[in-house]
Amino acid sequence: MPRNPEVTVAAVTEKDGRFLIVEERVGRRLLLNQPAGHVESGETLLAAVVREAREETAWCFEPRTLVGAYLWRNPANGRSVLRFAFIGAVSDHDAAQRLDRGIVGTHWLTLTELDQLQPRLRSPLVLRCVHDYLAGRRHSLQRVAELDLHGAASLSAGAAPNGSATVTAIGL
Repeated sequence: MPRNPEVTVAAVTEKDGRFLIVEERVGRRLLLNQPAGHVESGETLLAAVVREAREETAWCFEPRTLVGAYLWRNPANGRSVLRFAFIGAVSDHDAAQRLDRGIVGTHWLTLTELDQLQPRLRSPLVLRCVHDYLAGRRHSLQRVAELDLHGAASLSAGAAPNGSATVTAIGL
């Protein structure tokens, strides 16, 4: 497993029992994911999640709490992903905005619909974040507000998932 995981952020937002999901083309497949993406060098986790949500959905995302940090190894390529999932609200939708490259569209899906669409989910992190959100898991943004790419990657030391489908929650 690579020493440093890919550090990503995800926006978990729910309205009337439906979750904002992006449909994206990955290779030749259409997959479903939360608005999510990589943290860029020099960018904080909070700035990254706001940027990714806007680029992928045309919604302005306001992070309010952290649902969790998760380490997962992709069995298809062996890469490790460290995901910071933020709970927040969206507003100010710009219907004229072009969505990020690879994004086919956005959907508001229920938990039941997500369960039924499991084979199309980008990773098990999608449902894990939704389940943790519904279970009431919340952490203060203060714990991660100033973390950047390098600070975030250092949190995963010693927390490697053991098994291709394992998702490990990182303690903060």
